[in-house]
Amino acid sequence: MATRSLFWFRRDLRLQDNPALLAALDAGEDCLALFVMDLDIAERSGPYRRAYLADSLHELDAALGGKLAVSNGRASEVIPDVISRYEITSVHAAQSFAPYGVADEAALAQQGIDIEFTGSGYAVAPGRVRKPDGTNYRVYTPFFRAWMTHGWRAPVAAPKAPKFVTPKASDRSIPDWQSPVGGALQKAGEAAAHTSFESFIKSGLDSYDVNRNIPGIAGTSRLSPHLRWGEIHPRTILSKLNQSSAHEVFRKEIAWREFYADVLHHYPHTDTGYYAPQYEAMRYDEPGAKFIAWKEGKTGYPIVDAAMRQLVVEGWMHNRSRMIVASFLVKDLHVEWQHGASHFMNYLIDNDVASNSHGWQWTAGCGTDASPYYRVFNPVEQGKRFDPDGDYIRKYVPELGHLPGADIHEPWTLLDGLSHGYCERIVDHATERLESLARLEEIKAAKELPPNQRA
Repeated sequence: MATRSLFWFRRDLRLQDNPALLAALDAGEDCLALFVMDLDIAERSGPYRRAYLADSLHELDAALGGKLAVSNGRASEVIPDVISRYEITSVHAAQSFAPYGVADEAALAQQGIDIEFTGSGYAVAPGRVRKPDGTNYRVYTPFFRAWMTHGWRAPVAAPKAPKFVTPKASDRSIPDWQSPVGGALQKAGEAAAHTSFESFIKSGLDSYDVNRNIPGIAGTSRLSPHLRWGEIHPRTILSKLNQSSAHEVFRKEIAWREFYADVLHHYPHTDTGYYAPQYEAMRYDEPGAKFIAWKEGKTGYPIVDAAMRQLVVEGWMHNRSRMIVASFLVKDLHVEWQHGASHFMNYLIDNDVASNSHGWQWTAGCGTDASPYYRVFNPVEQGKRFDPDGDYIRKYVPELGHLPGADIHEPWTLLDGLSHGYCERIVDHATERLESLARLEEIKAAKELPPNQRA
């Protein structure tokens, strides 16, 4: 009896280091490569995410020799239909740990669809790293140590001479979504991922520990979109790291991604819900005109506005900038973190729900960080420290291009600081910092905070 396998591409749009794809190719005389496009999800996604995904799918299709099937619908509807029409004898995929993917797997299982899962998009799958008593880690540092002890497998090569099925024309719905006018998205696809990584190894990795917090220079890898869409596997990256200080810091950033995925796996409600539920009781402001100003990069704080404008231009934002703008929204504007996280997900081409939601909660003070809510980023001091000469700000806020050096961080103090059309500050940081702490006192008084945050 002839055998034909199905490989379900999900967040693993690559050929190299893809064990689940190898398993699919081994299981059948030929293999149908399928990506399921849920247009309802795509419609709710921002144009940047859609454009990046479309580019990545076209790159994958080219690598497959024009044999990628893309079918529109929900996986629970598409896959049973494809199994029937192509006479599939086995279904293969990497396991998902995001809420949407987990729901798809459950829906298929309810229909009796048996999927052979091999690997995941992580060096160590969520749920694998445990304390000696079998419970999960809730703090990053001990998780990192256990993650390192657990270890991971070596990368595997791309398949040699794979035999893929030529899909029917009706199953070739590869989208042609374009980036918005003025957008400048980085290149998508597996080849671009490896090119970026190789370039980073040569020019950025050895100084990563020094330069990673400076948004105005190319001090980071820009691999997060490639990791999010599985165009490169974290094992591939980890295999190139040595024991130097810079490499260790970069390794820890990979581990942060895996830690947040592990947290979301154990607490799936935290995609939009509070990790520390006591903060639901805090008094927040409804998003209004100030929230719109934040989204448009018109707060009057240069480092905040530069970051928010970078997001709109590139569909990406430097990690230090993400923390600065998140703190400003929650602590200076008193808007709940979910509003900011949703805005990010609309634009980010590295829109990983675990990293986004828990990165926001970390900064908001209601997440996994052992530090209490008292930490409030000062946007002026953050700018002076991490963009001392204002290069990052000038790139995205041309209204301040006439200001030299450190003067750019407080334009409201200069006679000509706002003369080129830059906006007034929408709030006074010192005042709002005190207001933020006062709101914390309100819930402390209600004795809803854990003991280490009542002092």
